[in-house]
Amino acid sequence: MLKIAFHPIYKHPLPEGHRFPMLKYDLLPEQLVYEGTCTIDNFFEPETPSDEHILRVHTQDYYQDLKQLTLDKRAARKIGFPLSHTLVERELIIADGTIKASEYALEQGIAMNIAGGTHHAYTNRGEAFCLLNDQAIGARYLQHKKLVKKILIVDLDVHQGNGTAEIFKDDASIFTFSMHGKGNYPFKKEISDLDIALENNTNDETYLNLLYKTLPRLIKQEQPDFIYYLCGVDVIATDKLGKLGMTLDGCKQRDQFVLETCKTTKIPVMCSMGGGYSADIKTIIEAHANTFRLAQDVFF
Repeated sequence: MLKIAFHPIYKHPLPEGHRFPMLKYDLLPEQLVYEGTCTIDNFFEPETPSDEHILRVHTQDYYQDLKQLTLDKRAARKIGFPLSHTLVERELIIADGTIKASEYALEQGIAMNIAGGTHHAYTNRGEAFCLLNDQAIGARYLQHKKLVKKILIVDLDVHQGNGTAEIFKDDASIFTFSMHGKGNYPFKKEISDLDIALENNTNDETYLNLLYKTLPRLIKQEQPDFIYYLCGVDVIATDKLGKLGMTLDGCKQRDQFVLETCKTTKIPVMCSMGGGYSADIKTIIEAHANTFRLAQDVFF
């Protein structure tokens, strides 16, 4: 059975100007159940994880400043959201969702987190709406438990996974692959193990051909035991923060190729949803829902 992390705190209300991106956490689970892609049994509710899981990735000083809301003003501004205890608790619960979904993926071949993909969080700071790096925390958890050895992170959000690249820059056991917009945030990129920077308005054909050539080669080269897939839907042309030129169908083909590749190679995959900021909320929900539909079709 497909297991999906979801918690009511994902829908944490934010001040005016920040609310729209949060609507999908209300609507996506409802849509998946309404259309019959999922039932309530597919969803599990994560909890607050132990500090030790967070501290395998993030520094003690940064983590304590987050929990105590004592970040200096400049560091807090870079995060983008007004800091609160509820916001920090939300990020912790998202991280636990990814930890638990990672374990489910080992059992079922795939598992998902409706939130997550917080790849702009560094070891010692957060930025761009990311406080704690959920997939990095999940990866360190699996390795600490000796459940896997080699991990491949496939980050196909439109923005480079700069925090993830920094966290694992000296770690040969975790290979970071980011395929993102060249002219998009972050404007000063970090160095992943492999970066593919795309020009503005990159279309489906160009994007997919690059992915088709790259992912199988990486899997053959790195021989991962586990894959983290960050499947942001901000690659589509209607995305307000995206700058690429992909269609909804192209985004769906991207997800299908990644998931079918994981299934064929028998490598467990854990998916975090990442970004999606089209002006029409229906487009965001449809793009994200496609990923869940494909997970059911490919694996179950």
